[in-house]
Amino acid sequence: MNETRVADLRRERGWTQDRLAEASGITVRTVQRLEAGNDASLETLSLVAKALEVPVRDLFAAVDDGDFGRTVSALDDRAERQQERRDATVDGYRSLYSGVGIVWTLLVVAGIATHVLPGVAALLIGAYWAGGALLSRFLLRVVVGPRLDRAYPLSRDRSSDERAVRRGRRGAL
Repeated sequence: MNETRVADLRRERGWTQDRLAEASGITVRTVQRLEAGNDASLETLSLVAKALEVPVRDLFAAVDDGDFGRTVSALDDRAERQQERRDATVDGYRSLYSGVGIVWTLLVVAGIATHVLPGVAALLIGAYWAGGALLSRFLLRVVVGPRLDRAYPLSRDRSSDERAVRRGRRGAL
């Protein structure tokens, strides 16, 4: 087995073995085996890499050019493709929400301008955007997110990263 850098990467983040096990969904014993240099499945390696937010190849001090090196590179490529597909799907849902909102806003404004709707109907615009934002966040986290996790197991939800960047806390992650 190639020499792993799992322990170094874990310590750089100030994590314990328990914390890494929890974040990656594996047992503490498996983390200990990885850090000792024992063999692990590619699935386990991808879970650990995902938790540490590094490509699988970064888990190793040196990846040889043999079959193992090609497999690790292929896994990284597959993870990158899955992340791109997941991001595109989430962007599609967000674009759909925005598109429907724009059409809704134009319809309400047109209805008010032609006196088909009373002026108070303008509240429907705010109700859509505020209520829709809450509902879409809920649906993305509770319904769509788990389905994307199953469809793209090597990807992760980046919405918490985006919120941290907006708040200026990217370095804290």
